[in-house]
Amino acid sequence: MKKFLLSVLLLSHAMGALCGEVINVADWGIHPNTFEDATAKLQQVIAACRNKPDVILTFPPGRYDFWPDKAIQKEYYISNTSSESDCPSKVKNIGLLFENLKNITVEGNGSLFVFHGKMITLAIDRSENIEIRNLSIDFERPSMSEITIDELYPDSLIASVHPDSRYAIIDGKIHFYGENWSMNDNYFSILTDTIQGTNVYTSWSPIQDAKAIERSPFKLKFENKFDHTNYKTGQTITIRKHIRDHVGLFVNRSKNVRMENINIHYMHGLGVVSQFSENLTYRHINITPSRQRTIASFADGMHFSGCKGHIEIDKCNFKGLHDDPVNVHGTYLKIEKIDNPAKLTLRFMHAQTYGMQAFFVNDTVAFIRSETLQKTGFAVVTNVERLSDREVRIELDKPLPKEITMGDCIENITCIPSLRISNCRMEMTNTRGLLVTTPKKVVIENNHFYRTGMYAIQIAADANSWYESGAVQDVVIRHNTFEACGYNLYGGNNHYAIAIEPENHKRVKNHWVHRNIYIRDNVFKVYDNHPVIRARSVENLDFGNNTIENIPLIPLLKEQGEGRGNNAAFLFDNCTRIRIHDNTYKLPNTNIGIKCINMRKSDIKNSDNQLTINIL
Repeated sequence: MKKFLLSVLLLSHAMGALCGEVINVADWGIHPNTFEDATAKLQQVIAACRNKPDVILTFPPGRYDFWPDKAIQKEYYISNTSSESDCPSKVKNIGLLFENLKNITVEGNGSLFVFHGKMITLAIDRSENIEIRNLSIDFERPSMSEITIDELYPDSLIASVHPDSRYAIIDGKIHFYGENWSMNDNYFSILTDTIQGTNVYTSWSPIQDAKAIERSPFKLKFENKFDHTNYKTGQTITIRKHIRDHVGLFVNRSKNVRMENINIHYMHGLGVVSQFSENLTYRHINITPSRQRTIASFADGMHFSGCKGHIEIDKCNFKGLHDDPVNVHGTYLKIEKIDNPAKLTLRFMHAQTYGMQAFFVNDTVAFIRSETLQKTGFAVVTNVERLSDREVRIELDKPLPKEITMGDCIENITCIPSLRISNCRMEMTNTRGLLVTTPKKVVIENNHFYRTGMYAIQIAADANSWYESGAVQDVVIRHNTFEACGYNLYGGNNHYAIAIEPENHKRVKNHWVHRNIYIRDNVFKVYDNHPVIRARSVENLDFGNNTIENIPLIPLLKEQGEGRGNNAAFLFDNCTRIRIHDNTYKLPNTNIGIKCINMRKSDIKNSDNQLTINIL
């Protein structure tokens, strides 16, 4: 009987999801595989969804094309994108805009959405209960150009240009261009190796300055000195401009957004950016390259700034990115002026983050000492006034604490999310796997971090450089595999799988920035001298029931020379209540160290006999 009732409930739920009015884009003259611009007509269809109780917007299977010419243009200030000098105009081209809408499901039926030029592919703005599912996203001409090295000599290089990378040889120099854009200088380059699964930093200058000769279409010879580069035959040089003038997908001040079964093969600018939004579920999202390209995202895969409620990232794949697969954080604003004890003028400090509404009436804020990242009191926002793109004035229900002064910071602790990242794979990125700074519950489980260039997981927070806020209070990292991570940090002895390193520049007795971090039941596949974790300013870290096993150096690191690292497997600085226990070590070296700095013996408990503790 219980099984019968459960079946009825599941069926009712499934039918409820299909009860909305179905709008087929074909009925509006939008048909697949025409290669015509569907942008304007589709905005008419989206407008027709307004004020309906429930809508399923469905696309017959096939290819749909979108150009910026008839795209909606809107001004958006987006976190971590561009400065005033990089990109003075914040007007964006948007392919599909869902603005001030409710209860809409976009059913792609496996369709491919192909975008042209520079665009935000899809934006959800001030909307609620939006689901996007079963589609793929790509660009006809990605803003990333790629060439593969076929032959390499001290004074010349033979390369194949990827067919998606349009170019011209002008006065003996190569110039890349796209659909209404070009890139002739200010290149940012990453060298990708699809065999090793690595992305490393490189320079484009030797090719940019070389004499280019076209031997045949997409087959070029470059004449210059190449004997001091890190180029290798068979590797691909990926090139882009550094300016993030758009983002891939944008979710802004929206609630209950779900994306499922979406393949994203390229995004221009920062990736899927979710900003000041609530309750986000991203499941079965594959950010992976297509058509034999090596890069799928110009920068991050998913970026969350100032969100709240719960973020769920499940069964997602990230491969071939020019920055971090996932970054979750808030923003510290600096106190520029104390108008009176309950009225403050605040300033956005980082060049790429400004202009957003960072505070709302009734939000709770915390006062933060910039040098120590110490929370010193709380208040509620009673009024918000935007003074400029950089400055905002807030009024509070109580005066700020006497310890807080100009130069300290304010953190919005209403706009913070809980987070679960599970069953995902991160690979072929030159930077980190996850950046996590949020005070609410965080669970990172059943993921595979494969050869991330830097730390697989980084927990930071700083009020001096990036101004990304969120000292963690409850983090569980369990049942993950960390495999050969940190190769881009190898020479500097920092190739840890996990790094907890807040930028507090002054220690306070009995105060720690992060707390309650549980790292259990994971597998760490490490090389060299077994670096696993480094942590600073943490109270209560439990590292137990993990397996640490040795793997051979990858070819990239063999070329640098074995044994370059001499750091400890565990490095703790100004931490307390550290417990290391019940771990399994499958390592050839029995001398595995724990280094403790600015700590007492009582701050750490170790029951693993293989480890030796060095208190400095």
